[in-house]
Amino acid sequence: MAHESMKTVAKEFPVDAGVDRTDRKNLAKMLTRIVGSSHVLYAKTRGVHWNVVGPAFYSLHKMTEEHYENLNTAIDDMAERIRAIGFAAPTGVSEMVENSKIADQKKLTPAKDMVKELVEDHEKMARLIRDGVAAAEEVEDVKTADLLTERIGVHEEAAWMLRATIS
Repeated sequence: MAHESMKTVAKEFPVDAGVDRTDRKNLAKMLTRIVGSSHVLYAKTRGVHWNVVGPAFYSLHKMTEEHYENLNTAIDDMAERIRAIGFAAPTGVSEMVENSKIADQKKLTPAKDMVKELVEDHEKMARLIRDGVAAAEEVEDVKTADLLTERIGVHEEAAWMLRATIS
């Protein structure tokens, strides 16, 4: 028989590290939007990786592999940050999609269109994460702000590199 404490799933955990509970809860919601959006972008990037064809195949295949591997690590880091500030990280694909600011890929499109959409998605991510940095800085959660600040540059660089392949 399972231990009694293992029967319930805690959505919140006691944390006393200098940031108010309500502020941490709001940050957890913001991080959940970023994690969900990152997860959808990860899936779309893998789709491009698998399906891209044409003269830029090799470079796009390699670039998108680097991008989705980076996203995978970032998703894990941000979900663990949600846990560290006292809340449950999102679970399941439907929760990721529900919280995403990035639209799911519905159909296969030509390579140039897929890449153009990834460029737009990376720019959306940079804007969303900027909002997350501002929210974290407002409540003096420097760790969350630091974690997210680095991500802005990653998304801006990804957009630039992808844009350069279709210009």
